[in-house]
Amino acid sequence: MSAEGGVDVDPLTVAVVWGRLAAIAEEMAEAQQRCAFSDQVREGGDYSTAVFDATGRMLAQANRSPAHLGAMPHVVRNMLGAYPATSLAPGDVIVLNDPYMGSGHLPDLFAMSPAFDADRLVGFVVSCIHLTDIGGPAPGSQAVVGVTDSVQEGLRLLPTRLYRQGEPVREILDLIGANVRVPDAVLGDIRAQRAALHVGATKLGQFHARTGTRVVDAAAEEFLTRSEQAVRHELLAIPDGTATFVDHLDDYGPGTPPIRLEAAVTISGSNLTFDFSGTDPQTPSSLNCTLSYLRAYCYWVAKAITTRDTIPQNEGQLRPVRVTAPPGCFFNPVQPAALNGRALLNQRIVELLFGALSKIVPDRVCAASGQWVNPIFGGAEPDTGRTFVFYDYVMGGVGARASKDGLDAIPPTVSVENIPVEAQEARNPIIVERYELIPDSGGAGTFRGGLGVRKDIRMLADDVVLSNLTDRHVFSAYGLFGGRDGVLGETVLNPGAPAERRLHSKEVVHLQRGDVVSFRCSGSGGVGPPSERPRAKVLEDVRQGRVTPERAHELYGVDVP
Repeated sequence: MSAEGGVDVDPLTVAVVWGRLAAIAEEMAEAQQRCAFSDQVREGGDYSTAVFDATGRMLAQANRSPAHLGAMPHVVRNMLGAYPATSLAPGDVIVLNDPYMGSGHLPDLFAMSPAFDADRLVGFVVSCIHLTDIGGPAPGSQAVVGVTDSVQEGLRLLPTRLYRQGEPVREILDLIGANVRVPDAVLGDIRAQRAALHVGATKLGQFHARTGTRVVDAAAEEFLTRSEQAVRHELLAIPDGTATFVDHLDDYGPGTPPIRLEAAVTISGSNLTFDFSGTDPQTPSSLNCTLSYLRAYCYWVAKAITTRDTIPQNEGQLRPVRVTAPPGCFFNPVQPAALNGRALLNQRIVELLFGALSKIVPDRVCAASGQWVNPIFGGAEPDTGRTFVFYDYVMGGVGARASKDGLDAIPPTVSVENIPVEAQEARNPIIVERYELIPDSGGAGTFRGGLGVRKDIRMLADDVVLSNLTDRHVFSAYGLFGGRDGVLGETVLNPGAPAERRLHSKEVVHLQRGDVVSFRCSGSGGVGPPSERPRAKVLEDVRQGRVTPERAHELYGVDVP
């Protein structure tokens, strides 16, 4: 076939170019993870990488966080608006964490480098990493309560040149280090980003030199077109129509009202529209969501119901998708609304859309998943006085599908992993006393929802600040088609002690040595009537400890011998 500029690119060439660009993105990801300082990046995988062409279109991405990757096209456009391609040189690194320019919240730092073949610009490589801290009122920079505007949340970076021709801009690095609680961790991860970008820019330049820029560009044009066509082809097979769904966040802090989330999904021919006009207004807290972050998970859902794993994600697949939310809406707040608490929203956006899509493509969605917990502790090491920030996430599970049980202790929408306890205890003054699945927490159904997870953490230091961030303490994870909802989550301080008390899902708490905080993720929703679950499966659930004999009788009508 003849492509742009008269260059012939056969299907094999297209496949080779596509595969090599995806491999470069994955090699960047591996370099970043190996060089990272923080647990959430090195052990948990909270980062992303991608490859763009010379015009700023995303060609390939590593299989990492949809939140980062879906926002990258918007971020890159804003970076290039401030630093045009003609102003960039090999080794330059431009960074940005401004939520209103594409970052989901201030802790997510995006970084971009140009790639050259000799003196010819051939593309860009991009990285995003979740920094351990970026300042603000509480360790980890994700406090919800008491934060009313973005100025309070930490250091905000508009597009800024952090490395110039491979050399660090010392004043900017010093500025960042002076405004965070753990500069070693933060600057260590930023250097890991620089290493990943160096790997990506070098390999992308070498690939263009070996293959020829005209061939690479022609093949890229072809596979972007093919990707768009593949999504449109799948959408055409789905009947036209509009479906709506409503869910709620518990609140945005103690004593505050629920937040109504509403989505309308419209399929019209080969176009897909997500409309959030029915959602509540922005809140006077840090629990709000930017339009770029919203788009990122709309793109994820679009892929989930169309091409899924058959085609790697790129900018061509985004073209059939339109996302709308009015200014001032919870999903499109107006500056200077605060945003750092948006971390808990990734799966909630997906679940909102899956709820609507369950009325259109019921076999391609799952029930609501157990809400993950994202607590952050901060204080001083008791022996050295050194400041620590312990960033954690506890992954619940995944809702049941139309033909399968849900999964336990697996994130439903983000490519991160539960961080090993051994690494956490070695680097922070804490002990993890319990880490286990919660029996009976998954919603009953023909297909059972994934179980919630319990993690109990004991403090080994005084004057520790906990910034809790989770949800589904009030509104449970919904089931579908007769399946039961998952069990509500909770956070308990000093469980079993006389002073035991429940903590709010978004509370900032001061802890002392010996205090234990028990985080309990909500369970995931089930699918289908529980009465239709085969007896053998119920008995196997009981044998494995997922369901107690009492609940087997109550929910499934199965008596355990």
